Amino acid sequence: MQDDPSMDARPGPAPWSPGPSAAALPYLDAGTLRRLVPVARAVGILEDALRAGLDPEDTPLRTAADLPGGQLLLMPAAAGRYAGVKAVTVAPGNAERGLPRIQGTYLLFEGGTLTPLAALDGVALTSLRTPAVSALAVRHLAEPDARDLLVFGTGPQAYGHVEAFAAVRPVQTVTVAGRDAARAEALAAHCRDLGLRARALPVTGSAPEPGALREALCRADLVACCTTARLPLFPGALPRDGATVVAVGSHEPDARELDDELVARATVVVEARSSALAEAGDVMAPIRHGTITTGHLAGNLAELIAGRVAPGPGPRVFKSTGMAWEDLVVAAAAYEAWDVAKG
Repeated sequence: MQDDPSMDARPGPAPWSPGPSAAALPYLDAGTLRRLVPVARAVGILEDALRAGLDPEDTPLRTAADLPGGQLLLMPAAAGRYAGVKAVTVAPGNAERGLPRIQGTYLLFEGGTLTPLAALDGVALTSLRTPAVSALAVRHLAEPDARDLLVFGTGPQAYGHVEAFAAVRPVQTVTVAGRDAARAEALAAHCRDLGLRARALPVTGSAPEPGALREALCRADLVACCTTARLPLFPGALPRDGATVVAVGSHEPDARELDDELVARATVVVEARSSALAEAGDVMAPIRHGTITTGHLAGNLAELIAGRVAPGPGPRVFKSTGMAWEDLVVAAAAYEAWDVAKG
């Protein structure tokens, strides 16, 4: 008689169980993210990850796909117990529609099974981790008593960099250089609300008023470049020796905020050589021009915090393109904090 399969006592394979549906995934919005991971905590989280052995050179570079409405950027990474990917869209025409130019979502996965764990506001995550990365570089690169900050730009990154720099250095005065006088004054007012002395320096034409720009740049201890500029913002001879200049506005080979002269006279630190030599116009342009060689790069962020970068006699420059490992580390910390808070 043929065996009856129903009588077989041997256990079969465990039934497949799907992971959480998209609707069931927790979503950490901008306010939740800021509450769970304040910028000062984000700086520490990023430093801890690098000290634990995370190598920024191993992170995949972002990929870009051109779409009818603009561009789709994908930034995947895996480290430790987690993996994740940020999907960001850039739609130049959205300003005319009253919509954000940049939108995006972050998906966090468990590293071993790749089970989805959470979704996060991708733009808020970028607005948090970018200033935190810059502040981490400033913590190890800038003079300990840096008090005078000059900010180029009036968008979310400019706001974020003021708060992040104030978390790692005794910032007292802020000068805001921006093309929109009302927006520049709004950021200056925000700085005053934080207890800082602040003034707006409206840009007329392609650069701030020459006299005011020269005075601000020659005095500044810290300079944060947070713009969409395609060409250098100021003459590279102006920042003083010992000043720290951070450029975060671009990840494109043909866009730059800093000129050849500043890069050539500075100690230059990058997040990773791999990303800088593929995406950072501020570094790639001087190399193309023969002003510097790749050997001019003093180190990456991991080498900086490990004490393997010695600033030279000139200015110090940190060039950031934004990397996927930074999104992953901060997103994972936010998820863990959320998981603890929900009990």
